[in-house]
Formats: sequence, C-alpha cells, structure tokens
Amino acid sequence: MAHIIVVGNEKGGAGKSTVSMHVATALARMGHKTSALDLDLRQRTFGRYAENRAKFLATSGLDLPSPRYHELPEVAADQLKPGENVYDRRLSAAVAQLEADSDFIVIDCPGSHTRLSQVAHSLADTLITPLNDSFIDFDLLARIDSDGKKILGPSVYSEMVWSARQLRAQAGLRAIDWVVVRNRLGAQQMVNKKKMGDAVDNLAKRIGFRVAPGFNERVIFRELFPRGLTLLDLKDIGVKGLNISNIAARQELRELIKALNLPGVTANF
Repeated sequence: MAHIIVVGNEKGGAGKSTVSMHVATALARMGHKTSALDLDLRQRTFGRYAENRAKFLATSGLDLPSPRYHELPEVAADQLKPGENVYDRRLSAAVAQLEADSDFIVIDCPGSHTRLSQVAHSLADTLITPLNDSFIDFDLLARIDSDGKKILGPSVYSEMVWSARQLRAQAGLRAIDWVVVRNRLGAQQMVNKKKMGDAVDNLAKRIGFRVAPGFNERVIFRELFPRGLTLLDLKDIGVKGLNISNIAARQELRELIKALNLPGVTANF
C-alpha cells in the first residue's frame, strides 16, 4: 500500500508546491514509484509545475526521473450515492487507482480550507506543513500573546488536523506523522527568528508535531518553475558549476528528506 504524503497549510505563500515538487522528484530520483495529485483545482501550481516539467523534457530530449502526475477523475452526479460528496468520491477514486502501483502518493493541498483538503488530511500518513518564519503564519497554528511567548490555544488549522487524527483513530489507521517545516528562514540570527523557533518548539510539544528545517528564500526556485525543474536536475541540464546558494539549497532538501523519516527512504542524492 502506498504511503500518502500530504502537503498542507491553509495560508497561501508558504511554499507548499515547491516543497511538494522537490519531495516528489527526490523520491522518484531515488527509484520510488511516486504519484502526485494537486487539490488546488483553481491555481494548480503543483500541476502546472509537473506539466512544465513534462513539456521541457519532451522538447529537450531528456529523460529524467519524475513523479507521475494525475488529475482527479470526473464523477457524474448519477454515480454518487445518496448524500455522497462529489469531491470525496473524486479523491477516493484517485487514491484507489494509484495505491496499487505507487510507493508514495504526494498530495498538494490549496492554501485555503476546502472539502478536498479536509479529506486529504485524514488520508495522510505523513503531513508536511510548510510554515514561513512569521508570527502571521504561526497564527494559523496557534493563538499567542502579545510578547510572542505564551501560547493561548490552537487555531483553525491545528483543530482541523486534530479532527483528521480523530477520524484516522476511529478507522483504526496509524497516526499521522505531522512535520512542520520552517520555510524561508533568514540567514541572520534575528530576534524574531529566535522567538519563532521557541514558539514552534513549544507548540510542537503541546499538540504533537515534529519540526524540520525547510528552504531558505532563494531566487532559484522561481527560476526553475517554468521548466518544471528542481535543484536535483541542475547537473542533468548542463549546469557544470553549482554556486554556493545552489549547493546550500540541495543540502536543505537532503536534510528535509532525512527529517521526514519516510519508510524505505535514504537521502542518497
């Protein structure tokens, strides 16, 4: 049975699609059969990333390991059972179709609360939540006092993850391994960075997630998107000398894959 990785955060701009594409491509490069779904049916950033990759590889004559991207199947209204939600059926049909021939299924969720996102979280074996280094983003996880030290209570997204965990427990499924990834960290040791780190670590103990390092803010990610490429593809497209920023970014990806502790995966790239 496939291990399902859900990348979710109800706030836009946290780097979900960048994380999704790099994790999915890294798994494919390590020889794992990796399928991918994009549940943001409007923006489709992850889907566009995958389409850009397929088009670039076709025109350049390259054959690079890639995740297998799939659209959600359409379901006619007369195929639904009484009271059944069409989005539930579309997602469950997609996962059922991919599970038999996939080691991993990477699901990228929209930056908002939707029925598809809610259901996907309940399917997650591993949940990755990218979090920008900002108390504005932290507020999605928990309410905090004015000095940024005392946690007052969980916020809407944490409550949604809690509900997903309850559903899995009721179904007798293993618990979600929730990993909060600190993204877009500043290079300097600033007061805000330390406060954020302390707050995230404190919250992790209270509501049960692990903390992993993510990506620093880098121009390279925006430059790679039109060709659907990742940091792991640079040498294959003829980039002979990686600069310091690219090397550091590859190391960040390696550390992220290690931190996820996925079954049967070693970051050998």
